[in-house]
Amino acid sequence: MEASLGLFLLSAVGISLTGAMFPGPMTAATIAKGYSDKNAGILIAVGHAVVEMPLIAAIYLGFGDLMGHPQVVNVIHVAGGLMLLYLGFKIFRTAGKMPNEVGGLPSSSLLTGIVLTGANPGFYVWWVTVGISLVVAAATFGLVGILSFALAHWCCDLVWCEFISVGTFKSRRWWTQKVQRVVFSCCAFVLIGFGVWFCLSVFL
Repeated sequence: MEASLGLFLLSAVGISLTGAMFPGPMTAATIAKGYSDKNAGILIAVGHAVVEMPLIAAIYLGFGDLMGHPQVVNVIHVAGGLMLLYLGFKIFRTAGKMPNEVGGLPSSSLLTGIVLTGANPGFYVWWVTVGISLVVAAATFGLVGILSFALAHWCCDLVWCEFISVGTFKSRRWWTQKVQRVVFSCCAFVLIGFGVWFCLSVFL
């Protein structure tokens, strides 16, 4: 059993890393926050876990099918898409105006992690497709398997977010105001792009 659980966790880490490293709203927000706070990634990952851990528990307890209901999915897509649009436009409007920070996101990195996770429809899509399969597989090892999987998955998010924020912070010495404006504008367009996509996906 131990060897099988270890093999499962190894595969789960590989799958989780592909999800964490996919360019999306969370990565964009971590870059924006990392500019002024080297360890913003840690707090963003903790905020991410505030939403993610109850979701894993809900799937484990059998609520995964409810999350996948078409009407629920549509509500998540529209509500989340609008929030991403709102945040993206706010960041774009302030890009380059403040030399040491980016506007539009919550002042707290922890709250940023909570808001960006809760408002990202792609997060829920991942969990009701790929994620639910991993939870089912982890459940075969009992509660230990679920807890081990949840911790391993979150560690992937933690390592990636901290890597992004530290890298952004340490490289900012080479950022001119123009570079800062371009980078923050790109982060804004990522949020706006995902927001538009999720809102339109309801009608496709």
